[in-house]
Amino acid sequence: MKDKVALITGGSKGIGLAIAHSMAANGMKIAITGRTLADLEEAKAKIQNKYNIEVLAIQSDAASYESQVIAAAKVMDQWGKIDVLIANAGVGHFAPIDELSVEQWKETIDVNLTGVFYSVKSVVEAIKASKGYIITIASLAGTNFFEQGSAYNASKFGLVGFTQAIMLDLRKYDVKVTTIMPGSVATYFNGNIPNEKDSWKIQPEDIGQMVIDLLKMNPRTLPSKVEVRPSFPHKK
Repeated sequence: MKDKVALITGGSKGIGLAIAHSMAANGMKIAITGRTLADLEEAKAKIQNKYNIEVLAIQSDAASYESQVIAAAKVMDQWGKIDVLIANAGVGHFAPIDELSVEQWKETIDVNLTGVFYSVKSVVEAIKASKGYIITIASLAGTNFFEQGSAYNASKFGLVGFTQAIMLDLRKYDVKVTTIMPGSVATYFNGNIPNEKDSWKIQPEDIGQMVIDLLKMNPRTLPSKVEVRPSFPHKK
């Protein structure tokens, strides 16, 4: 994995940042994107100081195709290749359908589903050239619907279907595609602030380790969809 290049959307916090740390620990070069430059620069400094590797921090909007094309171009300019895409950026709006706003619906679909399409579309030729790997971060909400989850469920159900379809599109180019579907993860998602009460949940570094395990797996084997749950939810 040393000197492989990864582009991680939503890489300044939570799952994306944990994946970046895991990759850096294995000698990979990392580009992280996000909306807030200050958060990206803080994450970049932490990774570089800990692992002494190159990190590129790129302010980018996952819901903008033009923004993602520019981000991919910056990675190509810096390192000349992209080996791994981690499509992680996501948002969550939860409300009954009679209270869910049009704006909340649109942002959820634009970031969680259309944004992943934009991410893949912006790097697909580079990934084909490197015979690389695309990993999308979906959710168990992509197979399990719940009250007040119409927007989020729709986005994640769609993301699971999208990822499985492009897996079939791209495997003839020796490109691997996996979607990881976590349950409850101790992150800052939807305004949560991780604390001791979240100790029962999946930890972001667990997803980071899972990504490394996928990247190291023998090329003949492809876990195309990985569901992940807390082992002991009763302890919460």
